[in-house]
Amino acid sequence: MSYTNGLDNPELYFQTKLYTGNGGTQSITLDGSENMQPDWVWIKCRSAVEGHSLFDSVRGVQKSINSDTTSTEAASSNYLTAFGTDGFSVGSSGLVNANSETYVSWNWKAGGSASSNSDGSITSSVSANTTAGFSIVSWTGTGSATTLGHSLGAIPKWYLVKNRSTGSTSWRTYHTSIGATKFMALEENYAEASASSVFNNTEPTSSVFSVGTDTGANNSGDSLIAYVFAEKKGYSKFGSYTGNGNADGTFVYTGFKPAWIVLKNVSNAQNWYMYDNKRSDFNLSNDHIYADLNNAETADSSHGIDILSNGFKIRTSNDGWNGSGENYIYMAFAESPFVTSTGIPTTAR
Repeated sequence: MSYTNGLDNPELYFQTKLYTGNGGTQSITLDGSENMQPDWVWIKCRSAVEGHSLFDSVRGVQKSINSDTTSTEAASSNYLTAFGTDGFSVGSSGLVNANSETYVSWNWKAGGSASSNSDGSITSSVSANTTAGFSIVSWTGTGSATTLGHSLGAIPKWYLVKNRSTGSTSWRTYHTSIGATKFMALEENYAEASASSVFNNTEPTSSVFSVGTDTGANNSGDSLIAYVFAEKKGYSKFGSYTGNGNADGTFVYTGFKPAWIVLKNVSNAQNWYMYDNKRSDFNLSNDHIYADLNNAETADSSHGIDILSNGFKIRTSNDGWNGSGENYIYMAFAESPFVTSTGIPTTAR
């Protein structure tokens, strides 16, 4: 099948891959119809208690940071060892390849090798994919309010910032629905919090995003990394909804069939829930992973959502994503667009 627009085929930019560890070394080939060399790989063991491991091409192979902890970057030759043209390779670490354990990896395409960006008040190093609206941004902290170029040419809707150098520093998460005066900590189940020192109370622009004096976001002399996303019609969506406390829950329109969904209650302390199309049973998805915990995958009918051709629907009244009157944010990437660039729904192809 040919595509008139790259975003008609989300597999060029995002793919989920399930695999089983062998305790040694192995190369993991993505399953998509198109080859994709990932630049950001997020791996989680499904069958055992193990931390999340995030790798990217800007920091380089063998360097892991964890979404579920405040730890600094760790390096090992037994972590992810290579980014391949159609996947990645791993060593023997239990985080990525313990014998007989099952794993899920989520894989995004940025722009390959990083380039210098001088759009901000300091120079950043950026790997950007403007088509998919995703860039990886690296910089050295200044300890003062700073702007950083992201090279997307569009206003970011979601970004994750992590201090790689100083321990016990939280992830700092921006989401368009709560704005730059607030932030979320990815490794915690906290509700939204306010602090001008994190994002300097300044909304991102089509060329830069802002960080303040916060240790987690911009500590002087430390190495920091950010994963930055702009929204692309038919491929990515970053929004919010209000829960109704009913098993016939809210329907969220995304404009595509989601391949990956993350939900977070911003009103109260609740976990970050992660779903994808490879671990689900047809439309109904009960299998979830917590981004903020090292727990094994959980399958629970009280945590079910329907993944539909044009969005997702909440199917339970759990406070984690459907408390009455409570506010939630979501992040989603596409399996296939509901309407393609030709105007034809994918179900008609």
